[in-house]
Amino acid sequence: MKRMEADVVVIGGGATGTGCARDAAMRGYSVIMVDRADIGQGTSGRYHGLLHSGGRYVVSDPRSATECAEERDIVARIHADAVEETGGLFVVTPEDDLDFADKFYSGAIEAKVPVEELDVARALELEPRLNPGIKRAFAVHDGTVDGWQMMWGAANSAKEYGAEILTYTEVVDILTDNDAVTAVICRDRDGEEIRIDTRFVLNAAGPWSGRVAEMAGCHDVEVVAGRGIMIAMNHRLVNRVVNRCIYPADGDILVPVHTVSIIGTTDQKADDADRLAIPFNEVQQMLDAGEALIPGFRSQRAVHAWSGARPLVKDKRVAAGDTRHMSRGMSILDHAERDGMRGLITISGGKLTTYRLMAKNAVDEMERQIGQSHPCRTAEEAVPGSKHGKNYLITHRLGEREEDRLDDPVICECELMTKSMFVDLMKDQDAFQLDDLRRQLRLGMGPCQGGFCSMRAAGLTTSCHTMDAEEATRLLRLFLKNRWIGLWPILYGQQVRQTALDNWIFHGLFDVEHLPNPEDTGPAIPDLSDTDAMDGREVRK
Repeated sequence: MKRMEADVVVIGGGATGTGCARDAAMRGYSVIMVDRADIGQGTSGRYHGLLHSGGRYVVSDPRSATECAEERDIVARIHADAVEETGGLFVVTPEDDLDFADKFYSGAIEAKVPVEELDVARALELEPRLNPGIKRAFAVHDGTVDGWQMMWGAANSAKEYGAEILTYTEVVDILTDNDAVTAVICRDRDGEEIRIDTRFVLNAAGPWSGRVAEMAGCHDVEVVAGRGIMIAMNHRLVNRVVNRCIYPADGDILVPVHTVSIIGTTDQKADDADRLAIPFNEVQQMLDAGEALIPGFRSQRAVHAWSGARPLVKDKRVAAGDTRHMSRGMSILDHAERDGMRGLITISGGKLTTYRLMAKNAVDEMERQIGQSHPCRTAEEAVPGSKHGKNYLITHRLGEREEDRLDDPVICECELMTKSMFVDLMKDQDAFQLDDLRRQLRLGMGPCQGGFCSMRAAGLTTSCHTMDAEEATRLLRLFLKNRWIGLWPILYGQQVRQTALDNWIFHGLFDVEHLPNPEDTGPAIPDLSDTDAMDGREVRK
C-alpha cells in the first residue's frame, strides 16, 4: 500500500472541493484532494452555466440571493477567463402572473441584488427573439461561467501552493482512532490502495456526501439529490441570460454559454445520483418552456441533453421529495459536535456561484476546531490564467484562429479547437479519457457532437501519446457512447439527420464496431432496439 500524508484531505473534485483545496493550501496547509473521477465530472459540471446575480432567489431564498450577488463579482474577477459578462433579464411572459413582478422588484432591493426595470420596447431591442407579448422586464447582473474552466483554475491555483490533486482516486474507507479521523484509504485507477494520513477531512462530495460520512461512522447525513435536466440548442438564441419573472419553476431560464443556449431545468428527487435519467416527458417540458420565452423555440435544433444532481440538504419544512422548494443555501456539518467525531466536516448545498464562500466557511470552521487562524485570500488573488483581468469573450477562439490558422490544424471545427491545444493538454496528463479533454477543450460539444472530430482526436492519441490503437479505440467508443446518452432523448427534426450522418461515418466509413477493442465497452452507438441503452441513463465510470 502506498503511503502519503497531508494536513488536510479534501474529498470531492467539484467546485466546492477545488475551492476548499485552494483555500486551505493558500493558508499554508499541506493538502491532498481526491475524486473518484475527473475534475468537475459530477454535479458542478452538469448545470446550465449561470453565474447568478441572485435575482432567481430574491423571493424564495433571500439569503442565498444576497450571497450570490456578493460572490458573483468576486468569481467574475478571480476567474475572469471563465466568466462572460452577458448581463441578464427577468421578463413577465403572457403566461405569467403580473403581480409577482412587484414582489420580485421589492425582494431584489431588500436582498441587495442590483436590478433595473426596463421599458418593454428596450428589452425587445436588446433581445429581438424574446416573446413580443412580455409585460414587464428587469435587467440584472447575471453572467455565464464555464464551470470546468473555473474548477481547473482553482485546482491549478491549489497546485501552485503545493496541493496534490488525485483524480480517478476513489475513497474506500476513513480510519478513526479515539473518535478522531486519522487516515483516508483510497484506490487509484490501477487498483492500488493509497493510505493518506491526515488530521482533518473536508467532505465536499456533493450528493455522495452521506456515503463518505458513513465511512467515518457518521450516519444519517441527509443530502438529497435533486435531479434536473438541461438541453443545449445549437446556437445562441439570446445573448443575455433570460429568466421568467416567476417563483422558481421548471424550464424558467435560458442561458447563452459559449456557442450554444441552454434551457433548464427540471427538479425531481433522484434515488441514485450515479444513475440520472433524462425522461422524454421532461425533454418535452423544457421545449415547451422555451416557447414561452422564445416563440419558435421548438423549431430550433437541440444538440445535447444531460442530467445533473443538486446536493440539497434535507429540509424538514418541505416534503421529502419536493426538491424544488428545498433551500439552496449552504450547510456545514460539524461532525465533532453532531457525532462526536473530530477532524471531519461535511460541506453541502449552496450554488456554484457561491463556491468560494462555501470553501472559505468550511476552512474557517476547520481552523476553529484545530485552534489556528490564517486570513482567507481567495477573494483577492486571481487563479492562473485570469491574472490579466480580462473576461471571456465568445469571439476569442475565432480571433486566435485568425493568427494560427495556417500553422495549426483545426481538429474540432464547431469549437475551433486546434491540434496543438489537444496535444498540449494530452501530454500534460498521464492518463485520461477523451471526455476529460472534452471538458477542458469542448471537444465534440458543437452541432456535430463529435461526428467529425472524434476520429481525429482518437488518431492523435496514438501519434502524439504513448497509446496503442486498441486503447485509442476504447477511448473513442466510450466517448461516442457518452455523447449518445445525450442525443437519444432529443432525436427529432434536424438532429435526426445529423445523427444519421454521424452513424454512417462511424459505421460505414470507419466500421467502428469492428475496430480492435481491449474490453467490452458495448456498442459505440447502441442499436435502437436496445432498451437498456435507450433509457436515457448514465452510469458514472
